[in-house]
Amino acid sequence: MAPKLVVVGGGRMGSALLAGLVSGGWAPVGDLAVSEPDEARRRRLSGDHPGLLVVEGPVAADAAVLAVKPDVAEAVARTLSAVGITRLLSVVAGLSTARLEAALRPGDVVVRSMPNTPALIGAGVSGMSGGSTATAADLDWAEGILGTVGTVVRLPERHLDAVTGLSGSGPAYVFLVAEALIDAGVTAGLSREVSRQLVVGTVLGSARMMAETGDDPAVLRAGVTSPGGTTAAAVRTLEFKAVRSSFIEAVAAATERSRQLGR
Repeated sequence: MAPKLVVVGGGRMGSALLAGLVSGGWAPVGDLAVSEPDEARRRRLSGDHPGLLVVEGPVAADAAVLAVKPDVAEAVARTLSAVGITRLLSVVAGLSTARLEAALRPGDVVVRSMPNTPALIGAGVSGMSGGSTATAADLDWAEGILGTVGTVVRLPERHLDAVTGLSGSGPAYVFLVAEALIDAGVTAGLSREVSRQLVVGTVLGSARMMAETGDDPAVLRAGVTSPGGTTAAAVRTLEFKAVRSSFIEAVAAATERSRQLGR
């Protein structure tokens, strides 16, 4: 019997989705398979999930998750169509549903998504949209997969490049800020380990405050910023250095790059 789902690409995101599915109740034996050309990755996946069908090439299944590089995605999609797969969830950056549909047979279903790397620890966020033949049931199916590694937002496909620029690349922006803050703590006289503990705790706690209070970030920031105080002096410096504008421009640049990848 063919597996319910084959994950095509056993890299970081494919492996994360596979682990999320197993944790969510999918059986490694019978429900799932992985197609991965790299021998070392195949060995690792077999060791992580005993009994899982791990193969080098395409395998017939009810559906597939496409987790490969953009430059090979369309060719891989054609091989999946050739073995009878009719439903595809793509996590390939920048590649439109129209281009993937063109590589499949008429009527085959494509759902495009953009998860981010916190999916590796089950804390990701994904934007998702359906192609021209996707139904509500197809979107529910895709959300069931993506939801095993975090939260899912449904939106029109025209917004997915912006999702890529914002949340897809977003962890790198947060890590860059954390790097800078750790260096700032060291410059101020703290040890690097103490500075790291303070920064990680601050980022984690601040994110939880936004999530759990539901307050606008501007409101939360104002609550920390006493008139004439230390935080006010720091925020004034950041605004003078155009940090806010720099982030806006960074997201715009990443969004445009996603558009270019899809052309």
